[in-house]
Amino acid sequence: MRHPILLAVCIAGVTAVAGCGEKDPNATVERAFKDVNVVDETNLSDVMLTVADPNEAVTYFARSAAEKPDNISHQRGLASSLIRAKRVTEGAVAWSKVTKMKDATSDDSVEYADALIRAGDWAKAEKVLDGVPPTHETFKRYRLEALVADSKQEWKKADSFYEIAVGLTTTPGAVMNNWGYSKLTRGDYAEAERLFSESVRQDTTLFTAKNNLILARAAQRDYTLPVIPMDQTERAQLLHTMALSAIKKGDVETGKGLLREAIDTHPQHFEAAVRSLRALES
Repeated sequence: MRHPILLAVCIAGVTAVAGCGEKDPNATVERAFKDVNVVDETNLSDVMLTVADPNEAVTYFARSAAEKPDNISHQRGLASSLIRAKRVTEGAVAWSKVTKMKDATSDDSVEYADALIRAGDWAKAEKVLDGVPPTHETFKRYRLEALVADSKQEWKKADSFYEIAVGLTTTPGAVMNNWGYSKLTRGDYAEAERLFSESVRQDTTLFTAKNNLILARAAQRDYTLPVIPMDQTERAQLLHTMALSAIKKGDVETGKGLLREAIDTHPQHFEAAVRSLRALES
């Protein structure tokens, strides 16, 4: 429902214009409320792109795009919503369509590359990124460039792109986690640990980074929990990860002890840890 104040302002605007000698007051009223509807449509689109249920957003933008197929904003909204709804194959097709439209930008090409990576089409994503002008220097572009370089095991390029990406954002926690995982896969466990620690420092809600930090420490046979923010459930889960890592490295007794600690720590029944311990003790 529109706010009374907004409605009053609109009516006042209509009255003022009508008082200026408008020959067709009805046409003026229609124009005024058409402008209000445009504002409402923009606000609704913003809601759909952020907090709305992704599948509802897909339905909304699919209908809008069908009504106005040349409106690039609707096409972008549809493509973004499909990605949010984890319909990545459809999302990639939608972003491909956007990049071919009249008012398409380099950002649209970057989004298309992101959709292709999500869909597992790394080769095509690389080609799309290669077509983005080098002057288009954005965080997302370099993060994707780093991921592509990683997939090809071009480590020096990956490190360079990750470093640039970190410098282009005020919230580098997630990309530091990606960079750390890259180091982990290369066997550079100490550097991976450093990057995961920095990732958690930047964003204490990133449980994936916390879990990866445990993997990096356990790879060095360090079976102690780091001093990082964690609740009781997270602590139990991290102990479980550490236990499995220890067992995998042949440190079975250490792993058993960590499993027992994980079971005792968890505020509820920790079925995964219980099963692991039973399997070892049988």
